[in-house]
Amino acid sequence: MNSANIPFNRSPQSSRGFTLIELLVVIAIIAILIALLLPAVQQAREAARRSQCQNNLKQIGIALHSYHENAKCLPPGWLGVAGGVPNVVGPTGWSWASHLLPQLDNTALHRKINFNATIDHASNANIRDQALPAFRCPSDPSPETWLLKNEATGAPIVSLPTANYVGSFGTTDLDDVALTPPGMIFSGNGVFCHNRPTRFVDISDGLSTTFLVGEHRTNTSVFPEWHSTWMGIIPAGEEAFVRTLAVSDHTPNHPSAHIDDFSSAHPQGAHFLMGDGRVKFLSQAVSTEVFQALTTKAGRESLTNY
Repeated sequence: MNSANIPFNRSPQSSRGFTLIELLVVIAIIAILIALLLPAVQQAREAARRSQCQNNLKQIGIALHSYHENAKCLPPGWLGVAGGVPNVVGPTGWSWASHLLPQLDNTALHRKINFNATIDHASNANIRDQALPAFRCPSDPSPETWLLKNEATGAPIVSLPTANYVGSFGTTDLDDVALTPPGMIFSGNGVFCHNRPTRFVDISDGLSTTFLVGEHRTNTSVFPEWHSTWMGIIPAGEEAFVRTLAVSDHTPNHPSAHIDDFSSAHPQGAHFLMGDGRVKFLSQAVSTEVFQALTTKAGRESLTNY
């Protein structure tokens, strides 16, 4: 017989599919692999976000040094003037960050700002809701804008851009700002304060051991007046809403921290821009004494390792 005419007998098991048990085993293996890979993916994403946050602060540091090179000082923490004299609830309220726009490739936006008017003035309507990536931490999940409301009545005042980088006011309580009499300048012991610029020579503790700017995490569970913005403050009656400065009452991400303390969306700590331009990640386990020593510009504290 010709072997070519012999029919091929297909094995009865050659077309057998997966059994239910085999399918469940495969699904279980895939689930285990996903469970193993997901934390690694999340860690990689957070590492990328932390790198971008660090780069943002480096660019702010370059901008601050460039500003100082031209003006021979850093910008004041915020401006407040009424009747020609300093007033913490004066009608301007523009912050240190708004003065850095030309150094951050935002000259066109800087030119549109009416620095002689309040942020909620009609002349500033076209710019006051612009969130700038240079002032946003990519790990912070908050919206690009937030609504400022009157703390007493809850009435909306104005929509403002979100920001996550705030200047160092020092160890002084920001609640004391509203108590400053007109004509007086309210100064903290940090680098940025009311109506008064700081020169690098004023930072006698040393630029490498004094930080200028740190992170501030948004928190929608508290008064919205304390969200951060790159613009500054808006006076409302006798209250001054400060959103561009923070204090070192507590260490970063401290469970008992006030809303005006430094914090971040990163686990275990926050980024800080040092006076010499370095960006340092400070652990939330840092001692309060060391942290506050890094905040003051002329406290003469002894710092060796931090």
